[in-house]
Amino acid sequence: MASRSDPLTLEVVELIGTVVARYYEEYEDVAAKHSLTGAQARVLGLLSHEPMPMRRIAHRLKCEPSNITGIVDRLEARGLVERRPDPADRRVKLAAPTDDGRATAARLRDSLGFAREPLAELTTVERTLLRDLLRRMLGEEE
Repeated sequence: MASRSDPLTLEVVELIGTVVARYYEEYEDVAAKHSLTGAQARVLGLLSHEPMPMRRIAHRLKCEPSNITGIVDRLEARGLVERRPDPADRRVKLAAPTDDGRATAARLRDSLGFAREPLAELTTVERTLLRDLLRRMLGEEE
């Protein structure tokens, strides 16, 4: 097992940090072009996959539910998100994208080239290996 301070581990950690920083920088720039904050864009992107309650959004984005409430309020005011009762538990409200919200999320995704362009240069085997290693690092092995 590798040490936390061996040169290879330190280089990998540094590279991951650089990838994350560049991803967030591009996400912020793309979001601004759609008059959104990076946080609003991330919430909208997450909701474009499936409606979810505020607590789950907060858990997925590693932030406080009260922050998500404010973000959803602003997205709702712009007509990009709506709140609706959860069919499984009517006491719970789900945040869900409107048609305009789904279209905006798709445009945001299409505008993000940083990760997609270098990944396109990898083979399917390399992308699969990278995905599996990242899942393993996150404890999401299947």
